[in-house]
Amino acid sequence: MKTFIKTFVLPSLFIVAISTQVSGQTRRSSTTNANKKVTTTTRVTTTKTTTAPRSTGRRVSSTKVTYKTPKKKVVSVRSVPNRTVINHKGQNYYYSNNKYYTQSRGHYVVIPPKVGFRINVLPSNHKRVYFNNRNYFNAGGIFYIQTNNQYEVVEPEVGTVVYELPNDYEKVVIDGLTYYEYANVLYEKVQVNGARAYEVVGIIEIN
Repeated sequence: MKTFIKTFVLPSLFIVAISTQVSGQTRRSSTTNANKKVTTTTRVTTTKTTTAPRSTGRRVSSTKVTYKTPKKKVVSVRSVPNRTVINHKGQNYYYSNNKYYTQSRGHYVVIPPKVGFRINVLPSNHKRVYFNNRNYFNAGGIFYIQTNNQYEVVEPEVGTVVYELPNDYEKVVIDGLTYYEYANVLYEKVQVNGARAYEVVGIIEIN
């Protein structure tokens, strides 16, 4: 009987034990592989695109701006023929020959209209400027957008490009760098397809 147990029973138990161990290893291997699949899935990188809100961008305090000429250029005349009077927030503007004037000490001084100023008809010298899915109308360095049946003065967005500036622009220095300024809009000279142009880089805030 002892011989039977040694010859048949013990080898059978050994085979069963080996089979169980192999089966356990197989299950652990399958589990490990499954875990690897999960890890690979969680490592997939998703790129998220965020659209920034519309903004005029960089704003510079007037205290940081130094004008290269000691006195700001002032264009004045004694009379404004064929003028149109436009009142905006209690201030009279006198419009004639594509320019706006204000009255001061018996003279009419050229002055850019402020943001929010509205007119019914654009100045005849306006040019269309398209930037960032928005239509601007630039006339003598002043930017307008169409609002219903009127045209409103606005600040241009940083990156907007024009190909000429008004004759009475100013050169200014900010942090050691030279820019061009008109109506509190800062420009930097650039090249576009080999042509000279001016790109809006910021707005001067009056303190």
